[in-house]
Amino acid sequence: MFPLDTKTTERLAKVIVDIEGPYERKGWQIAELLRSASWPDAPEYDGSPRVPWLAELLEERRDDRGAVERLLCRVCDPLEYEDGMASAKDFQQVVNAKLEHEGLAVSYVEGRPVLGEVGADGATPVHSAPPDLERRLRALISDDATAEMQVRRANETQLCEHIGAHTMAIIGIGSLVEGLLLAVLIEHDAEARNNRFISGKGKPVHTDQPSLALLIDTVRAKGWIQLDATKFIHHVRDFRNYIHPRKELAEQPDFDADSVGLCWAPVHAILNDLEQQLR
Repeated sequence: MFPLDTKTTERLAKVIVDIEGPYERKGWQIAELLRSASWPDAPEYDGSPRVPWLAELLEERRDDRGAVERLLCRVCDPLEYEDGMASAKDFQQVVNAKLEHEGLAVSYVEGRPVLGEVGADGATPVHSAPPDLERRLRALISDDATAEMQVRRANETQLCEHIGAHTMAIIGIGSLVEGLLLAVLIEHDAEARNNRFISGKGKPVHTDQPSLALLIDTVRAKGWIQLDATKFIHHVRDFRNYIHPRKELAEQPDFDADSVGLCWAPVHAILNDLEQQLR
Protein backbone atom coordinates (compact mmCIF):
# COMPACT_ATOMS: atom_id res chain seq x y z
CA MET A 1 0.00 0.00 0.00
CA PHE A 2 1.04 3.59 -0.42
CA PRO A 3 3.02 5.30 0.89
CA LEU A 4 5.62 2.57 0.60
CA ASP A 5 7.65 1.72 3.68
CA THR A 6 11.21 3.06 3.70
CA LYS A 7 12.58 -0.48 3.86
CA THR A 8 10.61 -1.35 0.73
CA THR A 9 12.06 1.58 -1.22
CA GLU A 10 15.56 0.52 -0.17
CA ARG A 11 14.96 -3.07 -1.28
CA LEU A 12 13.49 -1.96 -4.59
CA ALA A 13 16.50 0.26 -5.24
CA LYS A 14 18.79 -2.74 -4.75
CA VAL A 15 16.70 -4.82 -7.17
CA ILE A 16 16.73 -2.15 -9.85
CA VAL A 17 20.48 -1.44 -9.63
CA ASP A 18 21.33 -5.18 -9.27
CA ILE A 19 24.97 -4.64 -8.26
CA GLU A 20 27.18 -7.51 -9.53
CA GLY A 21 24.07 -9.22 -10.88
CA PRO A 22 23.26 -10.13 -14.49
CA TYR A 23 21.16 -6.99 -14.94
CA GLU A 24 23.45 -4.48 -13.20
CA ARG A 25 22.65 -0.91 -14.21
CA LYS A 26 25.27 1.81 -14.44
CA GLY A 27 24.47 5.27 -13.13
CA TRP A 28 23.56 6.67 -16.55
CA GLN A 29 21.32 3.67 -17.20
CA ILE A 30 19.42 4.30 -13.97
CA ALA A 31 18.92 7.93 -14.99
CA GLU A 32 17.74 6.77 -18.41
CA LEU A 33 15.32 4.33 -16.78
CA LEU A 34 13.87 7.15 -14.67
CA ARG A 35 13.38 9.31 -17.76
CA SER A 36 11.74 6.42 -19.63
CA ALA A 37 9.32 6.08 -16.72
CA SER A 38 8.62 9.85 -16.71
CA TRP A 39 9.92 10.20 -13.16
CA PRO A 40 9.06 13.74 -11.98
CA ASP A 41 12.08 16.04 -12.42
CA ALA A 42 14.29 13.04 -13.24
CA PRO A 43 17.85 14.02 -12.33
CA GLU A 44 21.11 13.17 -14.01
CA TYR A 45 23.24 10.66 -12.12
CA ASP A 46 25.58 12.54 -9.78
CA GLY A 47 28.32 9.92 -9.41
CA SER A 48 27.42 8.93 -5.83
CA PRO A 49 26.81 5.28 -4.81
CA ARG A 50 23.98 4.09 -7.01
CA VAL A 51 21.74 2.22 -4.58
CA PRO A 52 21.56 5.02 -1.95
CA TRP A 53 21.08 7.56 -4.76
CA LEU A 54 18.09 5.69 -6.20
CA ALA A 55 16.73 4.78 -2.76
CA GLU A 56 16.67 8.48 -1.84
CA LEU A 57 14.71 9.31 -5.00
CA LEU A 58 12.23 6.53 -4.25
CA GLU A 59 11.91 7.66 -0.66
CA GLU A 60 11.10 11.21 -1.77
CA ARG A 61 8.25 9.87 -3.93
CA ARG A 62 7.12 6.87 -1.87
CA ASP A 63 3.60 8.33 -1.54
CA ASP A 64 3.37 9.24 -5.25
CA ARG A 65 1.66 6.14 -6.60
CA GLY A 66 1.74 7.35 -10.20
CA ALA A 67 5.50 7.90 -10.24
CA VAL A 68 6.33 4.67 -8.41
CA GLU A 69 3.88 2.65 -10.51
CA ARG A 70 5.37 3.94 -13.77
CA LEU A 71 8.88 3.09 -12.60
CA LEU A 72 8.06 -0.43 -11.38
CA CYS A 73 6.07 -1.17 -14.51
CA ARG A 74 8.94 0.08 -16.65
CA VAL A 75 11.36 -2.16 -14.76
CA CYS A 76 9.06 -5.09 -15.56
CA ASP A 77 8.31 -4.00 -19.13
CA PRO A 78 9.51 -6.31 -21.95
CA LEU A 79 10.37 -3.18 -23.96
CA GLU A 80 13.18 -2.46 -21.51
CA TYR A 81 15.19 -5.58 -22.41
CA GLU A 82 16.79 -7.07 -25.50
CA ASP A 83 15.23 -10.48 -24.85
CA GLY A 84 11.87 -9.00 -23.93
CA MET A 85 9.60 -10.92 -21.62
CA ALA A 86 12.25 -13.34 -20.33
CA SER A 87 14.20 -10.62 -18.49
CA ALA A 88 11.06 -8.67 -17.67
CA LYS A 89 9.60 -11.64 -15.82
CA ASP A 90 12.86 -12.12 -13.91
CA PHE A 91 12.43 -8.61 -12.56
CA GLN A 92 8.70 -9.08 -12.01
CA GLN A 93 9.31 -12.02 -9.69
CA VAL A 94 11.91 -10.21 -7.61
CA VAL A 95 9.98 -6.92 -7.51
CA ASN A 96 6.83 -8.75 -6.38
CA ALA A 97 8.78 -10.47 -3.61
CA LYS A 98 9.80 -7.04 -2.30
CA LEU A 99 6.23 -5.73 -2.64
CA GLU A 100 4.62 -8.68 -0.86
CA HIS A 101 4.35 -6.98 2.53
CA GLU A 102 2.88 -3.89 0.87
CA GLY A 103 0.03 -5.95 -0.54
CA LEU A 104 1.01 -5.01 -4.10
CA ALA A 105 2.10 -6.96 -7.17
CA VAL A 106 2.97 -6.38 -10.81
CA SER A 107 1.07 -8.61 -13.23
CA TYR A 108 0.76 -8.80 -17.01
CA VAL A 109 -2.50 -8.14 -18.79
CA GLU A 110 -2.35 -8.45 -22.59
CA GLY A 111 1.43 -8.32 -22.22
CA ARG A 112 1.49 -5.02 -20.33
CA PRO A 113 2.80 -4.71 -16.77
CA VAL A 114 0.19 -3.31 -14.38
CA LEU A 115 0.52 -2.69 -10.65
CA GLY A 116 -2.39 -3.90 -8.54
CA GLU A 117 -3.32 -4.74 -4.99
CA VAL A 118 -3.12 -8.40 -4.00
CA GLY A 119 -6.51 -10.04 -3.54
CA ALA A 120 -7.91 -12.06 -0.67
CA ASP A 121 -6.08 -15.19 -1.80
CA GLY A 122 -2.76 -13.42 -1.19
CA ALA A 123 -1.54 -14.11 -4.71
CA THR A 124 -3.81 -12.73 -7.43
CA PRO A 125 -3.56 -8.98 -8.13
CA VAL A 126 -6.90 -7.18 -8.07
CA HIS A 127 -7.24 -4.12 -10.27
CA SER A 128 -9.44 -1.16 -9.49
CA ALA A 129 -9.35 2.57 -10.11
CA PRO A 130 -5.97 4.17 -9.39
CA PRO A 131 -6.21 5.70 -5.90
CA ASP A 132 -4.73 8.94 -7.26
CA LEU A 133 -6.91 8.98 -10.37
CA GLU A 134 -8.22 12.52 -9.81
CA ARG A 135 -4.74 13.99 -9.48
CA ARG A 136 -3.50 12.17 -12.56
CA LEU A 137 -6.48 13.24 -14.65
CA ARG A 138 -6.02 16.87 -13.65
CA ALA A 139 -2.30 16.64 -14.49
CA LEU A 140 -3.03 15.32 -17.98
CA ILE A 141 -5.96 17.64 -18.80
CA SER A 142 -5.30 21.37 -18.69
CA ASP A 143 -8.84 22.61 -19.27
CA ASP A 144 -10.51 22.91 -15.88
CA ALA A 145 -14.05 22.23 -17.08
CA THR A 146 -12.99 19.11 -18.97
CA ALA A 147 -10.92 17.85 -16.05
CA GLU A 148 -13.83 18.43 -13.68
CA MET A 149 -16.15 16.46 -15.96
CA GLN A 150 -13.68 13.58 -16.12
CA VAL A 151 -13.24 13.52 -12.36
CA ARG A 152 -17.02 13.47 -11.92
CA ARG A 153 -17.34 10.56 -14.36
CA ALA A 154 -14.57 8.70 -12.55
CA ASN A 155 -16.31 9.20 -9.18
CA GLU A 156 -19.67 8.07 -10.54
CA THR A 157 -18.08 5.01 -12.13
CA GLN A 158 -16.51 4.03 -8.83
CA LEU A 159 -19.86 4.47 -7.07
CA CYS A 160 -21.37 2.00 -9.54
CA GLU A 161 -18.52 -0.41 -8.87
CA HIS A 162 -18.88 -0.17 -5.10
CA ILE A 163 -22.63 -0.92 -5.12
CA GLY A 164 -22.27 -3.85 -7.50
CA ALA A 165 -23.64 -2.15 -10.63
CA HIS A 166 -21.03 -3.92 -12.73
CA THR A 167 -22.43 -3.23 -16.19
CA MET A 168 -22.79 0.48 -15.51
CA ALA A 169 -19.29 0.59 -14.01
CA ILE A 170 -17.84 -0.94 -17.18
CA ILE A 171 -19.79 1.51 -19.35
CA GLY A 172 -18.48 4.31 -17.13
CA ILE A 173 -14.86 3.18 -17.54
CA GLY A 174 -15.29 3.20 -21.32
CA SER A 175 -16.78 6.69 -21.15
CA LEU A 176 -13.93 7.85 -18.93
CA VAL A 177 -11.33 6.55 -21.40
CA GLU A 178 -13.14 8.19 -24.32
CA GLY A 179 -13.21 11.54 -22.58
CA LEU A 180 -9.56 11.30 -21.56
CA LEU A 181 -8.32 10.43 -25.05
CA LEU A 182 -10.41 13.15 -26.69
CA ALA A 183 -9.18 15.74 -24.18
CA VAL A 184 -5.47 14.98 -24.58
CA LEU A 185 -5.77 14.88 -28.37
CA ILE A 186 -7.50 18.25 -28.51
CA GLU A 187 -5.01 19.81 -26.11
CA HIS A 188 -1.84 18.35 -27.60
CA ASP A 189 -2.53 17.80 -31.30
CA ALA A 190 -3.41 20.45 -33.88
CA GLU A 191 -4.86 17.92 -36.32
CA ALA A 192 -7.32 16.64 -33.73
CA ARG A 193 -8.36 20.21 -32.95
CA ASN A 194 -9.27 20.47 -36.62
CA ASN A 195 -11.28 17.21 -36.47
CA ARG A 196 -8.66 15.12 -38.26
CA PHE A 197 -8.01 11.66 -36.86
CA ILE A 198 -6.35 8.41 -37.98
CA SER A 199 -8.08 5.06 -38.52
CA GLY A 200 -6.71 1.67 -37.53
CA LYS A 201 -5.57 1.26 -41.14
CA GLY A 202 -3.59 4.49 -40.98
CA LYS A 203 -6.01 6.46 -43.14
CA PRO A 204 -7.06 10.03 -42.28
CA VAL A 205 -10.61 10.48 -41.04
CA HIS A 206 -12.30 13.89 -40.85
CA THR A 207 -15.10 13.99 -38.27
CA ASP A 208 -16.31 16.19 -35.45
CA GLN A 209 -17.68 13.15 -33.60
CA PRO A 210 -14.83 10.61 -33.35
CA SER A 211 -15.74 7.21 -31.96
CA LEU A 212 -13.82 5.63 -29.10
CA ALA A 213 -12.28 3.20 -31.60
CA LEU A 214 -11.05 6.10 -33.72
CA LEU A 215 -9.61 7.90 -30.69
CA ILE A 216 -7.74 4.75 -29.62
CA ASP A 217 -6.33 4.21 -33.11
CA THR A 218 -5.29 7.88 -33.36
CA VAL A 219 -3.33 7.99 -30.12
CA ARG A 220 -1.67 4.71 -31.10
CA ALA A 221 -0.74 6.08 -34.54
CA LYS A 222 0.85 9.07 -32.84
CA GLY A 223 2.89 6.77 -30.59
CA TRP A 224 1.24 7.97 -27.38
CA ILE A 225 0.24 4.49 -26.25
CA GLN A 226 1.91 1.17 -26.89
CA LEU A 227 0.52 -1.55 -29.14
CA ASP A 228 -0.37 -3.84 -26.24
CA ALA A 229 -2.25 -1.01 -24.55
CA THR A 230 -4.16 -0.44 -27.79
CA LYS A 231 -5.35 -4.05 -27.89
CA PHE A 232 -6.00 -3.85 -24.18
CA ILE A 233 -8.28 -0.81 -24.37
CA HIS A 234 -10.19 -2.09 -27.40
CA HIS A 235 -11.53 -4.82 -25.10
CA VAL A 236 -12.89 -2.09 -22.84
CA ARG A 237 -14.45 -0.45 -25.88
CA ASP A 238 -16.16 -3.73 -26.74
CA PHE A 239 -17.53 -4.01 -23.20
CA ARG A 240 -18.59 -0.36 -23.20
CA ASN A 241 -20.82 -1.12 -26.18
CA TYR A 242 -23.17 -3.00 -23.86
CA ILE A 243 -24.64 0.43 -23.25
CA HIS A 244 -26.89 -0.62 -26.15
CA PRO A 245 -29.77 -2.72 -24.75
CA ARG A 246 -30.11 -4.79 -27.93
CA LYS A 247 -26.49 -5.94 -27.66
CA GLU A 248 -26.91 -6.85 -23.99
CA LEU A 249 -30.14 -8.76 -24.67
CA ALA A 250 -28.56 -10.63 -27.57
CA GLU A 251 -25.33 -11.63 -25.82
CA GLN A 252 -26.35 -11.74 -22.14
CA PRO A 253 -22.96 -10.85 -20.59
CA ASP A 254 -22.49 -11.95 -17.00
CA PHE A 255 -20.32 -9.14 -15.65
CA ASP A 256 -18.98 -9.30 -12.12
CA ALA A 257 -16.37 -7.55 -9.98
CA ASP A 258 -13.57 -9.32 -11.85
CA SER A 259 -14.92 -8.00 -15.14
CA VAL A 260 -14.77 -4.47 -13.79
CA GLY A 261 -11.20 -5.07 -12.59
CA LEU A 262 -10.18 -6.25 -16.05
CA CYS A 263 -11.46 -2.94 -17.43
CA TRP A 264 -9.64 -0.84 -14.83
CA ALA A 265 -6.33 -2.55 -15.65
CA PRO A 266 -5.94 -0.90 -19.08
CA VAL A 267 -6.75 2.46 -17.52
CA HIS A 268 -3.55 2.07 -15.48
CA ALA A 269 -1.61 1.19 -18.64
CA ILE A 270 -2.98 4.12 -20.64
CA LEU A 271 -2.32 6.59 -17.83
CA ASN A 272 1.27 5.36 -17.62
CA ASP A 273 1.76 5.64 -21.38
CA LEU A 274 0.21 9.10 -21.68
CA GLU A 275 2.17 10.41 -18.70
CA GLN A 276 5.39 9.16 -20.27
CA GLN A 277 4.64 10.78 -23.63
CA LEU A 278 2.93 14.05 -22.71
CA ARG A 279 4.43 15.26 -19.43
